[in-house]
Amino acid sequence: MIIVTGASGKLGGAAVRALLETVPAEQVGVLARSAEKVADLAAAGVRVHVGDYEDPASLTAAFAGADGLLFVSGSDVTPGVRERQHGNVVRAAADAGVGHVVYTSAIGADRPGAPAFLADHTLTEELLRGSGLPVTPLRNTFYSDMFVNPGVVATALEAGETVAADGGRALNTATIADLARAAAVVVAGGPQEHAGRAYELRGPLWTYDELAATIAAESGRPVSHRRVPLDQAPAPAFIGEFVSSGMFAEPSEDLATLLGRPATGMPELVRAALA
Repeated sequence: MIIVTGASGKLGGAAVRALLETVPAEQVGVLARSAEKVADLAAAGVRVHVGDYEDPASLTAAFAGADGLLFVSGSDVTPGVRERQHGNVVRAAADAGVGHVVYTSAIGADRPGAPAFLADHTLTEELLRGSGLPVTPLRNTFYSDMFVNPGVVATALEAGETVAADGGRALNTATIADLARAAAVVVAGGPQEHAGRAYELRGPLWTYDELAATIAAESGRPVSHRRVPLDQAPAPAFIGEFVSSGMFAEPSEDLATLLGRPATGMPELVRAALA
């Protein structure tokens, strides 16, 4: 049995759908705070466990007998919340004797001096390593869907420009769909193939200059890129700080390797947005 947490969210839900392409529904279970939000999965034959990261007993019950656990990180980034919630998940997985834990960590979580927003992922990886369970962290980059979507493309076309405090640095973002599919591949592959490894999941590099040029080429309308200083960065401003620092400029082929194909690139998202 493979259990996926956060199944009502975008990443967890997409991972379950990817799993069901290769794993029989009766071998897949999900943890969700509301059965109503995953009714479609229940209708497909997936076992639904109602539970919460704040309720250790519900976690232990959901994880009982699990060969694999796709542990999707919590969405509440209030200081102290994920530390507590993730600790509950790790302890419940250890108590249940889960065969393999795949954790959706974040880019750079393993590096000394990582930005504060990564601290929860760093701590969770440490807890998992200390649990004695077979573990595979997936160090996900930021979602391409945040940066390139119909709203972003429409705004660029209306203004005739893209605007970012990017410092001319490249981004290695990846789509939710690709990251979810890679997670499904790893948890389905099991500890024999993936335990003890960590994957740096990043998509093809792109720049804001290339984004503007792609929107212009695909739409037939003039679009240029205007680079601004950090104090003029569009919201959320912290993104500009990370991009301009080069945090997202390092490539990795791990995502493409797990997918068995090139990861989805920025031009494909532009074409989809225009369509």
